[in-house]
Amino acid sequence: MELSVNGVTIPAAAIEREAAGLDGFAGADATAAARRTLAIRELLLQRAGALGLLEDGAPRAKVAFASREAEEEVIARVLDAEVTTPEPDDSECRRVYDARPERWTTGELVEARHILFAVTAGTPVAPLRARAEAMLAALLADAEVFAGEARAWSNCPSGETGGNLGQFGRGQMVPEFDRAVFGTTATGVLPELVHSRYGFHIVAIDRRIPGCPLPFEAVRDRIAASLTARVQERALRQYVQVLAGRAELAGVDLDAAATPLVQ
Repeated sequence: MELSVNGVTIPAAAIEREAAGLDGFAGADATAAARRTLAIRELLLQRAGALGLLEDGAPRAKVAFASREAEEEVIARVLDAEVTTPEPDDSECRRVYDARPERWTTGELVEARHILFAVTAGTPVAPLRARAEAMLAALLADAEVFAGEARAWSNCPSGETGGNLGQFGRGQMVPEFDRAVFGTTATGVLPELVHSRYGFHIVAIDRRIPGCPLPFEAVRDRIAASLTARVQERALRQYVQVLAGRAELAGVDLDAAATPLVQ
């Protein structure tokens, strides 16, 4: 279906280029995410024209951008003008710290293994996920065969050593994997697939090495940045929903989640 925003058609070639550059998406998911991303960008550029933020106050229809960077500069000006995000205060940051003090440590390590079902261009995602989920169910029933399954099926070079990733700390893996591993205290085979930009992972935590707790003062800025990012994402989603509610859209659903522009 043709993608258009207030009568402005976004070419199929632009959608294909956008989908090819998205991390963490593949196949139909990548195309849908690309359509949402481009529709939101167009909404924001049209809003820039309405606010007089384009060159010489020109309307969007009269402006062609030379680069993605030039578009992003204008979009940033729109968001600066219309989306406000208050800074968290010390009491908010302290509540986050006190809720899970074990999260704020240094030197924490895990020893883990994984089996990767890689998602690449053209991969049929649904059958791949089904195969990964079936293997996960089998490994939850019998974890002893993990190494053999990793050697047979993993698309990661670590498969040759039974999926062994060795020891690693926070921030050493891609964020999606990092959140799954350090967002729990569990050991053994994790009960859910981990979906990263590389595909679907079955993860087994063999050992956790506790870190040393950090004082609030040492992590206050990190907590504040995390809270601010969360508020910014929510505010941007709400702002996009307002713009979408006023617009004539075709070929896109902006109520759907997982849009890179607002993550």
